[in-house]
Amino acid sequence: MSERTLELRPAMPITASLGRLARGAAPYVVMGVLWQVASLFLPHFLFPSLVDVFWRCLDILSSWAQFSEVLSTVYRILAGLLGAFLVGSALALMIVRSKTLDGFFSPVLTFFQGIPALSWVVFAIIWLHGTEFRIFFIMVLTTLPAFTFQVVGALRGMSRDLAEMVMSFRPSRLQLFRVMILPAILPDILTAWKVNLGNASRVVVVAELVGATGGVGYELLQQQQIFDMAGALAWTLQLVFFVLIAQHLLTIIETFVFRYRAKSERSL
Repeated sequence: MSERTLELRPAMPITASLGRLARGAAPYVVMGVLWQVASLFLPHFLFPSLVDVFWRCLDILSSWAQFSEVLSTVYRILAGLLGAFLVGSALALMIVRSKTLDGFFSPVLTFFQGIPALSWVVFAIIWLHGTEFRIFFIMVLTTLPAFTFQVVGALRGMSRDLAEMVMSFRPSRLQLFRVMILPAILPDILTAWKVNLGNASRVVVVAELVGATGGVGYELLQQQQIFDMAGALAWTLQLVFFVLIAQHLLTIIETFVFRYRAKSERSL
C-alpha cells in the first residue's frame, strides 16, 4: 500500500463529515442570505438585519429574566407532551385489546383532531382556573390523538409470527415487553415525539398569547404591541432552537438504541 493512500484515508472521514455539515447548513444559510438581502431593500421594521436579530437573541440568552421565560415555555411543552404520551399510550393499549373500546375512543380522538388549538384555549379559559393547568390541558388535548394513533399503529404492526415465536419461550410479561414489544413500537414512538414537538411548539405559543402572563408566547405579544420585528424574530428563534436541539437528541437516542441494526435497515 502506497504512502499516498495512507495519507488520504484519515482525510476521507473528515471530508465526509464536512460534506454532511455543509448539506445540513445549506438551507439555513440560504434562508439567512435571502432575509439579509430583503433587509437591505425593505423597511427595517418589516425585515430587520440579521445582526440586530443576533444581538436580540444574545440578549435573551444572557439575561436570566428573559431566558427563564424560554425555560418556562420549554417546561410547558415537555410536560404537556409527557402527559399526552402517557394517556395516549394507555388509550392505545385499550383500543388494541378491545374492539368495543376501539369503536368508542377512535371516533372521539378523530373528532378531537378537528378542533383547532385556539378553540381548546377558549375552552380552557372558560372551564379551568390557573394558568399552568390551562396550558397543560391544552397541550395534552391537542397532541393526544397523534400519540394514541401512532402507538396503536405500532402495536398493530407487530409481526404475529414473531410474537408466536417469542411466546414459545414462555417469557414473563416484563421480558415480553422488553424483548418484543418495546423494540417493535419504539421507532414509531420516537417518530411521534418528533412530530408532536413541532406541533406543541406552535400550540404553546397560542396558549401563552391568550392565557398566560409569561413565556415565549407572552413575550411575542409584547413585541407585536411595539412593532418590534427583531424582537419577535429573536423570541421565535428560541423555540426553533429548542425544537432543533430536541429533534437532534431524539435522533441520537434512536441511533444509539437501534445500533444493532444493519445500516440498510436504519431510517434514511
